[in-house]
Amino acid sequence: MTPDNPTPTVEREYFFGPFHFIPGQQLLLCEDAPLRVGGRALAILEVLVEQPGEIVSKPALFARVWPRTVVEESNLKVHIAALRRALTDGGGENQYIATVSGRGYRFVAPVIQQNKAASPLPVPACWEERNKLPLPSSRLVGRAANVAALLRIMEQSRLVSIVGAGGIGKSTLMLQLAETYIAQAGVEVCFVDLAPLSGPEFLTGAVATALGVSIHSGDGLQAMLANLRERRLLLVLDSCEHVIDAVAMLVCSITAEAPGAMVLTTSREPLRVAGEHVYRLPPLEYPAPEEELTAGQALEYPAIALFVLRASQSLEGYQLTDADVPAVAEICRRLEGIALAIELAATRIDAFGAQELAARLDERFLLLKRGRRSPIERHRSLDSALDWSYELLPENERILLCALSLFSDSFTLEAATAFCAQLIEDGISVIDGVANLVHKSLLSVDIGGPRVHYRLLDTTRAHAREKLELRGEMAAMQRRYVEFLRVSLERAGADSDARCLDDVRKGLLWAFSPEGDAALGVALTIAAVPLWMRLLLPEECCRSVERALLSGPLSERDEMRLRAAMATATLYALGPVATTHETWIRVLELADAQGDAKYQQLALWGMAVYRSYCGDAGAVSELAKRFSAIAAKNGDHAALVGMERLVGTALHYAGDQHAARRHLEAMLRQYSAPLGSSLMARFQLNQRSAALATLAEVLWLQGCPDQATQAIQAALQEARSDSSHPESLMNAISGAAFPLAVQLGDFAAAEVLLEELSRCLAMHAQTLWETLRNCLEATLGALRGEPAGLALLHASVKQLQAAGYRMQLTSQLGLLASILGDQGQHDAGLALIEEALALCEAGAARWNHAELLRIKGTLLEKRDPALAEQLYRRAHGLARQQGALSWELRAANSLAWLKALQCNRADSIELLRDVFSRFSEGFDTADLRTARGLLDRASA
Repeated sequence: MTPDNPTPTVEREYFFGPFHFIPGQQLLLCEDAPLRVGGRALAILEVLVEQPGEIVSKPALFARVWPRTVVEESNLKVHIAALRRALTDGGGENQYIATVSGRGYRFVAPVIQQNKAASPLPVPACWEERNKLPLPSSRLVGRAANVAALLRIMEQSRLVSIVGAGGIGKSTLMLQLAETYIAQAGVEVCFVDLAPLSGPEFLTGAVATALGVSIHSGDGLQAMLANLRERRLLLVLDSCEHVIDAVAMLVCSITAEAPGAMVLTTSREPLRVAGEHVYRLPPLEYPAPEEELTAGQALEYPAIALFVLRASQSLEGYQLTDADVPAVAEICRRLEGIALAIELAATRIDAFGAQELAARLDERFLLLKRGRRSPIERHRSLDSALDWSYELLPENERILLCALSLFSDSFTLEAATAFCAQLIEDGISVIDGVANLVHKSLLSVDIGGPRVHYRLLDTTRAHAREKLELRGEMAAMQRRYVEFLRVSLERAGADSDARCLDDVRKGLLWAFSPEGDAALGVALTIAAVPLWMRLLLPEECCRSVERALLSGPLSERDEMRLRAAMATATLYALGPVATTHETWIRVLELADAQGDAKYQQLALWGMAVYRSYCGDAGAVSELAKRFSAIAAKNGDHAALVGMERLVGTALHYAGDQHAARRHLEAMLRQYSAPLGSSLMARFQLNQRSAALATLAEVLWLQGCPDQATQAIQAALQEARSDSSHPESLMNAISGAAFPLAVQLGDFAAAEVLLEELSRCLAMHAQTLWETLRNCLEATLGALRGEPAGLALLHASVKQLQAAGYRMQLTSQLGLLASILGDQGQHDAGLALIEEALALCEAGAARWNHAELLRIKGTLLEKRDPALAEQLYRRAHGLARQQGALSWELRAANSLAWLKALQCNRADSIELLRDVFSRFSEGFDTADLRTARGLLDRASA
């Protein structure tokens, strides 16, 4: 029997020092404030506090924290270090976790355990936003007054720049400041590390990506600003100095256009823009030479507190003694309170002790002088500190540090091993070397995600690269790294880490430079194509491929792969334009010459895409036969079904709606999603969504408005569910859903669709799609009679023509001509309709030929009623021949109206009645309401 009041679940809680740990909630608090600590580190803490005072062996920790997984011991060291960093109190470190050499670890502080009924503790509302910030590499020491001052400044200014010398602690301070600010203000936060950027041209893209806005064109800034206008957000831009001018321009735009955005930057120099509040971060305070201090008094100085904290992390058990105070104070003075230099010195406490360390500073840092320094001299001081730390490294670690400086952004241990293994003794040496570099603060580590990532501080990276130059090894190392990128990209394909994109850009710049290797650049370009396409960067892909094609003589295989990439990227950027077809022809020639079935299939598909939208059903049918033979031989069922869609699309544009419907419905019955790894799947739209969108157009033409509406809703839903192809949604809206809503006379639905398209473009902006959206917006405005609508529509249609866009161009010209006629501009309308008819009759795309003839008739009604009647009857006959009942209805309506004006309705009303009688649905749509009205008046 179930009790009325079941026993609540019991939850264990641990208390030690100022800390409160609740394992079940993965929550560690310090004086009720949650600390951001990785899940693995918390799992280690749970094992240790369960048995305080007892030695927990490394195998036992591996068994609990990494069950059924083989990991390196360095991983455990990294997480223990992160845990110790979290369990610090002020400038000193409480010895909570002790290392028992050769045996394991022991939790040495008293622990109080309590068992309580499970009840999740409330965490601050800003907790989720705080977790969007990177974990700081070390705890902030001695900056409470700076944080307080900056918070007061941020109450008055929307743009605050933290400025100071390299290594002074700007980024660490900024992270604490951002955490505190979002906790108080309750705003969203977005953090962007600009250090990996190789040039200012990538700034907007980096910021937009961090904001969640994908951009692919020169219009990206406007898309990003539109997104920001709706948000209340703190935008943090870290390490701006190398792209300072571009940052200044971007920030000016943001502060002017996005009133809810506040910007916080760190840099070695101000932005020098209006409204900027510059906060120059001073060095950490250190004692004057004449002061005689005890250890307790010395720890009140932030510079000494930082030194002792980092020294205790380097040498377990280290504590500042009265005897060491003069030496440590001298070190901090000589290093001028520069945080990074102090930390680097402190990491060598295990090798020399405080006294000798101070003496070696005298020997090594001749550039460190007392008194004020210029910014350049402080930079040299930091270089000296880095140089000294570098020379203390064993040779293997020097080689490793220099090699790792080739990574522009963070990297995994696997990547470091793959790149560096042959440079030093073996892979295990790389693992140990990475662990040592982390220990010595030359590498920072991020354990917050599912995989551990490492990264050099930008100053350390620059220093290590200088060492490569001095060793005369930069060119060879650069070549090696580009080759490593190529191999990594080829192995990962479309799953390549997006963080390597900036390295790819730098690698290509080097490869195609006079000092580089063009052949290696070609290989890297080919390997990077899946990455560009996955990141929705078709225009960058096109530019890079074009550079590779022009780089010099190419093998037939390289030319084939490059031209295939160019054609697919152009299709994404501009749609099925003539240049893509010409490129595919060349790809097919090269694939035939090499007997490459994969690229034969891809080229035939690309050619069929272009021919299908031209309505050249015969050409598509011939291409489909050869394509199907290759796909069947390869067992590529998904590709076979996809080709069926192209055949149906070609028949639709050719004007054979009955055959088009058969093919499209057959395709949908057989459809299965292609494998994501296939070459075909890489560049396609969502095939089911595209087929449903075309089927919706066919159904409407056949006189099935309700079924067409159902099909387009299914197409939209399919596209919305496929986040890997945002173009599928843009295609479904612009190519079918919006035009269908206009044809049905449902302007409210068209407006809703236009808003959805605009939101999609705000996240995935591309030049062509932006122009198309503007055209649709102008169409809706013109149909509603808005004063500027007609001029905007005319301008946007011209822009599409200039871009080479031809899909539904005749339909847009016809609509524009019709609206011109409604406003009495018959000559202008006739010029456009003649242009549309010429395009229609010159090609095979005749799906709306009947409607263009009808529109021409409306423009000639007053001038030549007899010719108008001929055009209406011709339009009706052609529409009936094509199975386009909706075009038949339009022609019959126009003919009945004309004959009514002539008081001669008889045959036209019978024709209209016949057409109307063949409809079985959609009677609330605009054309059918018009027909009903004409028939009712005739009967009356």
